Amino acid sequence: MNNLRFNLKHLRYFWTVAGCGTITEAAEILCLTPQTISGQLRELEQQIGTRLFRKEGRNLVLTDTGQTVFSYADEMFSIGLELQDLLAGNHGTIENLKVGVAMVVPKLLAYRVLEPVFQYSQPVQLLCHEAPLVDLLAELAVHKLDMVIADSPINPTLNVKAYNHLLGESSISFFATPELASQLKEDFPNSLDQSPMLMPSNGSNLRRELDRWFDRQQIRPVMAAEFDDRALMKAFGERGTGVFSSPTAVEQDVLDKYGVEVIGRTDEVMERFYVISAERKIKHPAVSLITENARNALFA
Repeated sequence: MNNLRFNLKHLRYFWTVAGCGTITEAAEILCLTPQTISGQLRELEQQIGTRLFRKEGRNLVLTDTGQTVFSYADEMFSIGLELQDLLAGNHGTIENLKVGVAMVVPKLLAYRVLEPVFQYSQPVQLLCHEAPLVDLLAELAVHKLDMVIADSPINPTLNVKAYNHLLGESSISFFATPELASQLKEDFPNSLDQSPMLMPSNGSNLRRELDRWFDRQQIRPVMAAEFDDRALMKAFGERGTGVFSSPTAVEQDVLDKYGVEVIGRTDEVMERFYVISAERKIKHPAVSLITENARNALFA
């Protein structure tokens, strides 16, 4: 061990796999074959003299030694990235803010959360990437993203070092075209029974909450369609194909953009939104501005 010399390339591959939890996902991020990464990991383990991972189902979980190596590697590569950003800033380049937006997050709300960036004192180039939350967390783990906007906290079973920062919560409003809304407003929420409904995809947090609320109210809407992309859901609602929901926090934005009307609201269904970051305490000034504005204005 006294003559141990780390190959930084091997260490970076290990760090990426540890952040993703699988070699396959790490291979996609690193643009390498899984076989190449597996071989490099074996060489690193042979060099250290012990296993760094153990298998749990389809995922790789760090051993005790792996946890120790990862903590040092994470700090080392994080400092390297900070230095890179600092040097770029000193040369007068525009700072990048790399943001992941989970597909289930309403686009109007994501815009309202990120809007303060454009009033930031320093020039910031916003780089937005939309994908399923699990994919975004893999990118966050290897510092390809500065933050992720999500409608749920990170699942503690995921092998990702990240932290939840609650932005706030909002009740739910129901919308439809003026013609359809005029038929449903008077007896809301009972009027939703047997009405055409546009719903978020099965398995999303909001879908589960809406299903429970409908059951409590003994309402059985007609499922007209369901969507992963809630902007697409609103586009269908704009054309009169059914009733859709959106956070009350952006109610006026929905009215202005889609020309629909509010049927009714309920605070028995709440949507919560989070910033997920690789830092326990947010240090990036633009991310701090985003979280503070959301808590003090958008969700106040």
